[in-house]
Amino acid sequence: MTSESSARSQVEALLRPDLRGQVAYGAPQLAVPIALNTNENSYPVPDVVVQSITAAVREVAPTLNRYPDREFTELRERLAEYLSRSGTPITADQVWAGNGSNEVLLHLLQAFGGPGRIALGFTPAYSMHPIITRTTGTTWVDGMRGLAGAEPFDLTAESARAQVLEHRPDVVFLCSPNNPTGTALGLDVVEAVYDAAPGTLIVVDEAYAEFARPGTPFALTLLEGRPRLVVTRTMSKAFALAGARLGYLAADPAVTDALRLVRMPYHLATQTQAVALAALAHTDLMLATVGVIKDQRDRIVETLPRLGLQPVASDANFVLFGHLPDASATWRELLDRGVLLRDVGIPHYLRVTAGTPEETTGFLDALADVVHDKISSTTGSQHE
Repeated sequence: MTSESSARSQVEALLRPDLRGQVAYGAPQLAVPIALNTNENSYPVPDVVVQSITAAVREVAPTLNRYPDREFTELRERLAEYLSRSGTPITADQVWAGNGSNEVLLHLLQAFGGPGRIALGFTPAYSMHPIITRTTGTTWVDGMRGLAGAEPFDLTAESARAQVLEHRPDVVFLCSPNNPTGTALGLDVVEAVYDAAPGTLIVVDEAYAEFARPGTPFALTLLEGRPRLVVTRTMSKAFALAGARLGYLAADPAVTDALRLVRMPYHLATQTQAVALAALAHTDLMLATVGVIKDQRDRIVETLPRLGLQPVASDANFVLFGHLPDASATWRELLDRGVLLRDVGIPHYLRVTAGTPEETTGFLDALADVVHDKISSTTGSQHE
């Protein structure tokens, strides 16, 4: 046995039994001309915002010898103002933030999950929900979509309610718009789950809310009078700040107060707060690309059927599409053409992020080439 394998086996023996054999999360980070695999916003931060961020960080840099504002007070106030723009009043004491929405989800599970407790999610959904759940020693249960007469990736109120009553979870994850399908939930689903589980925390992940089609309802409107309801959001997608790592939630003040019991001291760095505040000062400019991205999403949905493929109608900044004989082979063939998509593990489906018009054209052209080559190959083999 080599020293490396010996060390690995010794560490494996020390690892928590429930983590042994698990595979770490990781989407490919490859240098390709068209990267459309992680639902990032393809547009760079505008120059004027870069200048504001630079000035803000420069201003706080001399104070980095001191700990940051532990309560990130101003940031919570600005995030509350942003959420209130939707028409639902939100106050600063209802807001919590972390280093990306994943840390916010981790805080929730540290506080309300744990050994002997159950978290339920309806898959396929965001792959980090079960991963974060398991890291806290919480038992994960895979709920199912497409039951009770629903479309393959839809979740009905009746089905969700029945599964909650069956599993009696302590935490329920609902994803709207859902990742990787892009489908949004009706508020009747959220209400049905909340009412069916009086001893349960209900977490609605709305990371892609800004990209939803007109008329799509948001769980944010249901917060009043529902102290066990939590809505999570992020600045990674619509705000084009994936690299800044800033996620947040809105909930009853009792929930945010509970999260103070589990967060690490001073968990939001001074510079992180400064960057987020500078971006929020330019909210309209930061969100200016959302409409263009939605146009490209809809363009993808409209174009794919002409290639014999089946897109799922999306309220996010990505499109899940199927009817692929071999999704993994198609993924590799597109990568050979310089286009990186996401294989989400659903047979015959791939997911593509809606990027710039140029990126969308490059993706559609490459996909058309792949489809044409497969048709030509099949036709050729039939005539041999």
